[in-house]
Amino acid sequence: MKSGRRTDARRRSFVAGLLAAGFARAVQPVSAQSVVTTDARGLSAGAVAIPIPHGELPAYRAMPRSGKAFPIVLVVHEIFGVHEHIRDVCRRLAKLGYLALAPELFARQGDVAKLADMDAVRAVVARVPDDQVLRDLDAAAAWAATHDGDGQRLAITGFCWGGRIVWLYAAHSAMLKAGVAWYGRLFGSADALHTKHPLDVAASLKAPVLGLYGGDDQGIPVETVELMQDELKAAGGASEIVIYPDAPHAFFADYRPSYRRQPAEDGWRRLRQWFQRHGA
Repeated sequence: MKSGRRTDARRRSFVAGLLAAGFARAVQPVSAQSVVTTDARGLSAGAVAIPIPHGELPAYRAMPRSGKAFPIVLVVHEIFGVHEHIRDVCRRLAKLGYLALAPELFARQGDVAKLADMDAVRAVVARVPDDQVLRDLDAAAAWAATHDGDGQRLAITGFCWGGRIVWLYAAHSAMLKAGVAWYGRLFGSADALHTKHPLDVAASLKAPVLGLYGGDDQGIPVETVELMQDELKAAGGASEIVIYPDAPHAFFADYRPSYRRQPAEDGWRRLRQWFQRHGA
């Protein structure tokens, strides 16, 4: 029995080492004056391992310390991986009563959190197939449902790179109740690893998505966002998009100069209401 406990402890330590410590190197220095920090009091929070074919996927989980059958939120990271900002988002959701789970979706291709050069980060991310990501999110949802989560109340939220994935996952998963996509890219060139983009799946979403976008986002033209709005309206579903006129890209990222408090707080309020409205 003691040997088994030692093995479990070594395994947890190994998995924790696969997740970023602190903030990703590519976003240093962190804007300390605006960082939101959420403690883990009353929570069970830390690294976990999600079984996948031929191995395990490291992830960060946060949930209330007492209780069971918590609604599940998959948290999809930016291109910087599961660093401190994403872990903090998980703890914020756990404080609201959710089991929040953020899998490290680039784990097979590389550890982007340790890369200081943005070109090197993008090179890793470009090698990550969308199909792999969707399967890994399915595995994360299944794991959460057998570890104190309620698989019938599944939601997803994601930021930047993860915002795009939210739209794709809503077209993929029949179990999903709701999604919230923060400034995820809506259109781009297709390749063998990335065959579709959100605009391509707007008419085939299986769960309603709330899109939160900045009107001053230099990387996602507002015309593209408005086109997505038109596609969603034509599809006749419950999905919606909110555009914050003066907000830049990454306005929720409280550790970066792009952070804008008012749209960030309003978006968070809308996220809570959206999940509740749609049974997540």
